Amino acid sequence: MSDSLQFLQPEHFLAPRGYANGALTRGPLIHVGGQIGWNAQQEFESDDFAEQFAQALDNVLDVVRAGGGRPEDIASMTVFVTDLPAYRSSVKTLGPIWKERLGKHYPAMALLGVAGLVEERALVEIQAVAVLPTRNDK
Repeated sequence: MSDSLQFLQPEHFLAPRGYANGALTRGPLIHVGGQIGWNAQQEFESDDFAEQFAQALDNVLDVVRAGGGRPEDIASMTVFVTDLPAYRSSVKTLGPIWKERLGKHYPAMALLGVAGLVEERALVEIQAVAVLPTRNDK
């Protein structure tokens, strides 16, 4: 981890699992707009929750890389899902999807259940902020 990103953990909080409580950043930021589970041609390849989650996460990472960032530069992430029970029942499937892409990097996160997303077939949307290392962090 670079000096540009420090995760915050209040001493009196229990350790979080799968996310960080906060992030302190210094450096250029990449603000990733909400990415959904369709491919680069804006076509859905699946209506499966875990597969859409994987594609949305891949899309977030593609935007971060396009800005010169790496997965471990992601400081915060907000996940919107249209079906909380589907999310909860997919947790064991989502773990390996996450680890394959981000390893043990867990940014500050929130997950919200929503009534729907703009694209009717979208089951998940992920928004993120990444912080690029400052010149002397590279």
